[in-house]
Amino acid sequence: MVGEYLIISIFGVVIGSFLNVLIYRIPKGENIAFPASHCQSCNTPLKWWHNIPIISWIILGGKCHFCKEKISIQYPIIEFLTGVIAILVYYKLGFVWYMPILFLVFAMLLVLIVIDIEYLAVPDSINLLALTLAFIQPNFLDAFQNALMAMGGLALLRYYLSYLLKKEAMGEGDIIVAGTMGALLGFPLFFYALFLSAILAIVPSLIAKDKMVPFVPFLAIATFIVYIWDKWFYRLGEWIIH
Repeated sequence: MVGEYLIISIFGVVIGSFLNVLIYRIPKGENIAFPASHCQSCNTPLKWWHNIPIISWIILGGKCHFCKEKISIQYPIIEFLTGVIAILVYYKLGFVWYMPILFLVFAMLLVLIVIDIEYLAVPDSINLLALTLAFIQPNFLDAFQNALMAMGGLALLRYYLSYLLKKEAMGEGDIIVAGTMGALLGFPLFFYALFLSAILAIVPSLIAKDKMVPFVPFLAIATFIVYIWDKWFYRLGEWIIH
């Protein structure tokens, strides 16, 4: 049992290393495959042992082996979080054929979280990939229908709020994420995740005041929480109703 979780975590951490490539290169419009991994400060190509997830960052002391410039701690954090996501998705589903696919959906949502926080932008390539992967599960037709309902409902809400507030209420990227939420969660879990995301966003929004606060991170985090602990949210919903 422990061995299975260890293998899953290593798999997740390795994928997390690739997520760092996506996070760094996609907003800059760079090719995600070429050139090979290199230092962002001195552009020197990295050796194979410089790319061991988490371990290399620790061995190098968080600095480039060549120019000694600091390497962002974001790299090992993303790798670690991806490993945790892999473990929790495996804990939830076991090793069924669609488990790696749904893990990749949440991995793509993690990429969206970081990019949206850093750049206040949501790349369509990653967003649509997450949505497409979310359809690949046993209940494909239900997932597709739920995605359409979630996207349609949020789009309608967007139009009304934008009209009332006289400004853009939410971005198109949020609506695509809502489709992914619908496909993964179905109903009523979608509404629970939407409500939870609003709660999570309250404090950051108050702190930011007039500054723009990205909403995709809260949608993605709430989706993951509700997906993993869906039984608890079902029980909570029944308790509230009855």
